[in-house]
Amino acid sequence: MTPAPTPRQLFVAFFQVAISGFGGTLPFARRMLVDKRAWLTPDDFTETLSLCQSLPGPNIVNMSIVVGARSAGALGSLCAFAGLVGAPVLIIITMGALYSRFSDVPQVRGALLGLGAAASGLLAATAVRTAEPLLRSRWKVAAPFVIAGFVGIVVLGAPLPYVLLALAPLSIAVSWWWKRRA
Repeated sequence: MTPAPTPRQLFVAFFQVAISGFGGTLPFARRMLVDKRAWLTPDDFTETLSLCQSLPGPNIVNMSIVVGARSAGALGSLCAFAGLVGAPVLIIITMGALYSRFSDVPQVRGALLGLGAAASGLLAATAVRTAEPLLRSRWKVAAPFVIAGFVGIVVLGAPLPYVLLALAPLSIAVSWWWKRRA
């Protein structure tokens, strides 16, 4: 891993993530944090994302705050957060004003549908890349929980918090047992 980033570097990096992936920044955050800047390893990213998913609020906002805090303390968190949300707030206000003016234009509706499809594809690709290190190194332990989560949420329609409450203690216990065994 490279040396810890400065607050300025955190601001610039998360600003670039926000501008690159407006509306779907997690794939861009992973690429920036792991591939380009090497501030996190793939395993660190997966573990940090897991933590951020268990916290209230958007995952990427939580990620910016956690990475910023680990790298440069409270100032790092503030800079990473400001870089992530500053430009998108201004852009969304502008887009909202434009949409209210041009929402009746069919091409505008079509463009928004296309953007939604692209964002879904990016999210699916990120999920696969994020799970890959875990499934490659500990697939025997992880696969049953991935399958159980999918079945609980998609097939049975159980609410995510209930599935997490059921699977989290089990996965922690199995992971602890697996590490002691190794």
